[in-house]
Amino acid sequence: MFRVRGVTRVFPSRPAPVHALRGVDLDVRRGELTAVLGASGCGKTTLLRALAGFDRPDAGTIHLGDTLVAGPGAFVRPEHRNVGIVAQEGALFPHLSVAQNVAYGLPDGLLSAFNFVARRRRRARVDEMLELVGLPGYGDRRPDELSGGQQQRVALARALAPAPSVILLDEPFSALDAALRVELREEVRDLLRDVQATAVLVTHDQSEALSLADHVALMRDGRVVQSGTPADVYARPVDPAAAAFLGESVEIPCRVHGGDGDLVEVDCPLGRLRVLSSALFDGLGTGATDDRTLVLRPEQLAIADDGTPATVCATSFFGHDGLVRLRVDDGTPLLVRLDGRDIPPVGSAVHVRAITGAAEAGGRVRAAPPLFAERTRSSA
Repeated sequence: MFRVRGVTRVFPSRPAPVHALRGVDLDVRRGELTAVLGASGCGKTTLLRALAGFDRPDAGTIHLGDTLVAGPGAFVRPEHRNVGIVAQEGALFPHLSVAQNVAYGLPDGLLSAFNFVARRRRRARVDEMLELVGLPGYGDRRPDELSGGQQQRVALARALAPAPSVILLDEPFSALDAALRVELREEVRDLLRDVQATAVLVTHDQSEALSLADHVALMRDGRVVQSGTPADVYARPVDPAAAAFLGESVEIPCRVHGGDGDLVEVDCPLGRLRVLSSALFDGLGTGATDDRTLVLRPEQLAIADDGTPATVCATSFFGHDGLVRLRVDDGTPLLVRLDGRDIPPVGSAVHVRAITGAAEAGGRVRAAPPLFAERTRSSA
């Protein structure tokens, strides 16, 4: 639906210009929700504004379907792109009713006071949209009579009313409390799928991106550094910084012992492991070509009856699960994700090992984590 190639945007500033976008490439496929994920200042909002037509790129091209909407000698204004926008806090018109806010997004031809057929169609469309977002009968209310979640539902109804080609969502849940944020984003995901909408979600929340999107594009310093399905970008981060931003990660110094193809044997504080080469990154500055960094997820480690001795330094309890910070005898810090019922007390002496193959977890067999192949016999 959107095809972005080499898009650059530079803003004049002192003491130096701000390079908000540096040759961005992005594909937004029809019928999918694409999340553009990144920290504040990475360029994701500038990219969204370029897609909407609010900002004109300095270089590169943007196609919406088969139409060039931004590029050399071409620029289609926002009102002619057939794109719906949902802003961070809804941006509803406070002096208009809910129904009037939703109707505002409809084409002008439907708003004629003398066209009674068009007026009936407009009312029917407004009622349809309010029903769709779970707010039937709210048409006469004012925005200040609604909760934050209800205001965002109205904003979504307004964006969907003209049946746009693409919906652009600019951190639409950031102003909501945690419980409502989770509830509303699930509702929005289901709604967009029900209407088979194409959508682009800009967010800094990795859990939001991973749980909602069909496709994730990770931005850093004005560039898309990695893109793929949520499972792919989480399991195979392009570098340690991407791993850390997409969720909790563990960086372990290791030395390559040998390998064949995608499988590599490494020696590390957890013993000798056979891992996928995609889990290895540049070393920790020793200069030795075989010194690398092994990047894992906390769920790829386990506290067990045997393994590497470690001490529990800190714990975090989240109810359904928890994180345990460990330090092995050589000082290497580790992070382990456990069932919330199994968190050991701080100061405990434990053993930690890598999860390999299939492991029993509460009577259920858990598949091998994506980055691991198996533990070698010599370290078992």
